[in-house]
Amino acid sequence: MYKILVVEDESEISSIVIKYLQKNDFECFLAENGLEALETFSKHSFHLVILDIMMPGIDGFEVLQRIREISEVPVIMLTAKQEEADRLKGFKEGADDYVVKPFSPRELVERVKVFMKRIYNIGDEIILTCGDFRLYTSSMKLTKQKETIDLTSTEFKLLYALIRNINQILSREQLIELAFGVGYDGFDRNIDSYIKRIRQKIETDPKNPQYLKTKYGQGYVFDGGDR
Repeated sequence: MYKILVVEDESEISSIVIKYLQKNDFECFLAENGLEALETFSKHSFHLVILDIMMPGIDGFEVLQRIREISEVPVIMLTAKQEEADRLKGFKEGADDYVVKPFSPRELVERVKVFMKRIYNIGDEIILTCGDFRLYTSSMKLTKQKETIDLTSTEFKLLYALIRNINQILSREQLIELAFGVGYDGFDRNIDSYIKRIRQKIETDPKNPQYLKTKYGQGYVFDGGDR
């Protein structure tokens, strides 16, 4: 199921948006402020974020900026402002679309569907199989012996790159290019932290990994044995 994070502090709006999204078979998570949004985003793998601008504490612009430091997940901004400067600021920070309040929830759902079809090719699910693992490329789901393992979007992209190149050693630079593209502006060493988190989720003993192995001085490899 495709996961959407709704970040909105007005309960009347969030309840309507979530109701319409759920009727269209999307799994929704709600965050009512910026800090809660960032915390929730770090714990789950989302396919899209619907993000209000005006919130107490950290506003939507800062949340968007923090998300863009680690993810290219599509973000639709909700705003009561119609000024061109605000929209331009959002696009500059990495917003993919804008919806001005008041808005039609049906129209918002249709915009969500457009992003899902364009980015994730809904209906064209490809499953990568390696031993006990199944990686679902459209729904961004990982299972191990039929048990679902929750990944963030960043973790999924890295694991996808590794499994697609099973038994091949990939340097940090190669992983960055394969997972994030040439526009990635993070640090190479960030990859080490992401790999550590993935191991904690997929390995029985993360300190002695069976699958995601380090080749010192070279990079990382997803060991599929002779598969």
